[in-house]
Amino acid sequence: MRHILTLSGIVLLGLTACKQEKKEAEKEPEVVEVAVAAPYAEISIKEGGTWEDGPRDHKEYIGGTFKNVEKMTVPEEHTDHSWYIRYEGPGWENKNVGYRLYLDWRNAIDIYGKKVDSLVLPYVGQDGFDDYHEMSYWGQDILKAGKSMGIGGYGRFVNDSIVHFQKVGTTASSVANAEGVATVTIDYTGWEAADITTDLKALLSIYPEDRFTKVELKPSTEFSGLSTGIVKFDHIPVKSKTSTDGKWGYIATYGNQTLVNDTDLLGMAVFYKMDELEQQLEGSDDHLVVFKPTTNGVTYYFLAAWEQELDGITNEADFFKDLDAKLQQLDQKGTLE
Repeated sequence: MRHILTLSGIVLLGLTACKQEKKEAEKEPEVVEVAVAAPYAEISIKEGGTWEDGPRDHKEYIGGTFKNVEKMTVPEEHTDHSWYIRYEGPGWENKNVGYRLYLDWRNAIDIYGKKVDSLVLPYVGQDGFDDYHEMSYWGQDILKAGKSMGIGGYGRFVNDSIVHFQKVGTTASSVANAEGVATVTIDYTGWEAADITTDLKALLSIYPEDRFTKVELKPSTEFSGLSTGIVKFDHIPVKSKTSTDGKWGYIATYGNQTLVNDTDLLGMAVFYKMDELEQQLEGSDDHLVVFKPTTNGVTYYFLAAWEQELDGITNEADFFKDLDAKLQQLDQKGTLE
């Protein structure tokens, strides 16, 4: 039987999947399988509740129900673990992988490892808010970001550390879903990062297939230290490579670096333009790519390849073979999409 699922103005056609057995007390969600999952982005906030003092010395949003919106401005009360934004920020996915960005001072990007090629984000964080930390039929949150920028997040490198987004005038986010691409846009106004105050626009785009997200950052002022990177684990070495023509490069890690178990494997990579690179170095929590000062903007790609992905990459050799093919494509065409 065919079903139609409408989400934020998008109509998805697919087949209803078999529901997993669950405890009697748990509600079984309907899962809509999509033959080729369209790229999808969403942001979901609570309505109908109230801001109240919480046990973590900050306000928490109590009560209410989640509602998907196309755009929102982060309220002053919001911080990490405020329970106001479902899974704490915007999310985006395609048939291979899902990502989310913590829309608070951390500003890190996390990975949702997917074991299905269907739409999953609408179900994430609906049962117990952070149920995505446990393995489900679709997969789970697999990255421990800690104090890092996660994978492909951004901040400013100053005095051997990354300045995140502790001090921002306003943060506004919007999502858009079009044929062939889904986007998340974030506008930061009055970001105070050490000795500078700047506005920053971030555009994150995901496409129908493959694991990469394209990131375009545009600051309003020219400053040093604008950075991205990959969370650093001491037991996992970072590898780097430059394309044949020297136009693009990447940093990448592969190994046991997930929250799943001690043998679970994950590959992560960031591709960057060599003429935008200031330096590539090791931070306290991240393998860093530091960009040259500019107001013209910078463009980079990041990707995550989880071994449990449906028909995915399951070993290090194949992971780096895939990265090298992408590096060659970037060298020749300047784009992955």
